[in-house]
Amino acid sequence: MTSLLDTITCPADLRRLERRALPQLAAELRAFLLDSVSKTGGHFASNLGAVDLTVALHYVFDTPHDRLVWDVGHQSYPHKVLTGRRQLMHTMRKQGGLAGFPKREESEYDTFGVGHSSTSIGAALGFAEAARLKGEDRRAIAVIGDGAMTAGQAVEALFNAGHRDVNLLVILNDNEMSISPNVGAFNNYLARLLSGKFYNGFRNASGKVLGAVPPLRELAKKGEEHVKGFFSPATLFEELGFNYIGPIDGHDLDTLLTTLNNIKQLRGPQFLHVVTKKGQGYKLAVDDPVKYHAVTPFTPENGMAGGKGGGKINYTQVFGDWLCDMARADDKLVGITPAMREGSGLVRFEQEFPERYFDVGIAEQHAVTFAAGLACEGLKPVVAIYSTFLQRAYDQLIHDVALQNLDVTFAIDRAGLVGADGPTHAGSFDLSYLRCVPNMAVLAPADENECRQMLYSAYQHPGPAAVRYPRGTGPGVTIQAGMTGVPWGRGEIRRQGGKVAILVFGTLLDAALQAGEELGATVANMRFVKPLDTALIAQLAASHELLVTVEENAIMGGAGSAVLEALAAAGMPQPVLQLGLPDHYVEHGDQKQLLVECGLDAAGIAASIRQRLAV
Repeated sequence: MTSLLDTITCPADLRRLERRALPQLAAELRAFLLDSVSKTGGHFASNLGAVDLTVALHYVFDTPHDRLVWDVGHQSYPHKVLTGRRQLMHTMRKQGGLAGFPKREESEYDTFGVGHSSTSIGAALGFAEAARLKGEDRRAIAVIGDGAMTAGQAVEALFNAGHRDVNLLVILNDNEMSISPNVGAFNNYLARLLSGKFYNGFRNASGKVLGAVPPLRELAKKGEEHVKGFFSPATLFEELGFNYIGPIDGHDLDTLLTTLNNIKQLRGPQFLHVVTKKGQGYKLAVDDPVKYHAVTPFTPENGMAGGKGGGKINYTQVFGDWLCDMARADDKLVGITPAMREGSGLVRFEQEFPERYFDVGIAEQHAVTFAAGLACEGLKPVVAIYSTFLQRAYDQLIHDVALQNLDVTFAIDRAGLVGADGPTHAGSFDLSYLRCVPNMAVLAPADENECRQMLYSAYQHPGPAAVRYPRGTGPGVTIQAGMTGVPWGRGEIRRQGGKVAILVFGTLLDAALQAGEELGATVANMRFVKPLDTALIAQLAASHELLVTVEENAIMGGAGSAVLEALAAAGMPQPVLQLGLPDHYVEHGDQKQLLVECGLDAAGIAASIRQRLAV
């Protein structure tokens, strides 16, 4: 028997269905997502929660003519399924397959590429203003989560958008229920009322009739605000210039469809507050939405396997363990994360040191300036942040921390390629953008134990210092319980060889050692990108015919460039081969395979050196 979902190849097919068929379609879509994501892995709980809203949006609005902008993309899988990509969902986040986030090159329905949060309102406002300027009758819809609304960029866009004459709809998908009253029949009724023709007709007519009598107009406006403010949390958004509607039950399709159809008839900025539940339709995800936020393949009947598997400890765990140990040794330590407690490894720290743990929400800029303020008062802040997210706080890192030479330690996770999450999350640029900042120290550990010791060294350094480490596990070296640090600004020779010296910055050391063994080359673990061990570089340049720099960072402006600058300053015109990430965005795929394609595995490093020597 053919399911309803089998008949949907694009939203136009969806819009041909009778309204009463949509709950069945939503149920089939949830079942499909459970089956699909359990096999591929990916973002899960938030996608289940967005099914009904996605169906309603594509049913009511004329996509892609009407521009639908998703924030982050954690809730965009149902959108991908309904927009012609159902047959490709088995390729999700695999090399050459579908991206885990909306991507303009992938579909005309992906109107704006995303990966970092809180961009949807600004982008949708751009679409709305463009439609106005071009004289086109179209809607721009931004769907943003309650977490993403904590970011300054979202608030800035709201301030800018509310009083503009544009057809913009902002939908707050509130799946935590922490800022909302209980959702029930009365609230749904209220939403229908506030979005309906009677209320808005009265609102517009009263404005025209009373417009010539300012005192009466002001009295009517105050009365309207009083009534709406009494029943719903509308005050803030109304003051920003939006017509606030909600909150409504995001799993009640009838209410969603009625409300969206009413809003479609309205002009100007609209704000719809929708309450959903992460994991809706799959009890295990509802009960533990954090665990099921992003998943590896699992068995739907039993859910994800509990506990930690055997094998090597990953770098995030190394950091989390060090942070707790350091906090026990120094009561001045405070830990800061911009809404990445689990991803950055701060779960245990929060449990053991709740008074010294600060999750500032998706607000990277604030996280860094907040850390600067703490440092001014003699505390020792550690900012745990992904490399790609620190990019969003670059001004604060320069202006608020480095310029004042404040004692802030940055623990930079996800440095280098990140695999399935792709270029939006890859830490490809931190060595380049950090090493050019005065007062900054930049450390790149080669293994797990060196990561722990470098975190200690960076923490003891009386100024801003960053330790960058990749996603996943290292070579599996023994991690020393003690904290001894590493010699400041000093590298080490790990293998002595002949005419080629390979200078490694970070966790590609094992691959370089294998290549060095094959070629009979010297291999140095440089450890520091800044301060650079210029004495070691001069020593290697004087005793070798070719220097090779290896880094999991963009070649442009990276550690290899620092070596070239050091040689130029010393008047040593030594040939240098720079190996690193190419000057293009590396797409999603298997992390190890991507390194192979970039020539950063042992065979690739050896091949590049052979090619250079043959010239």
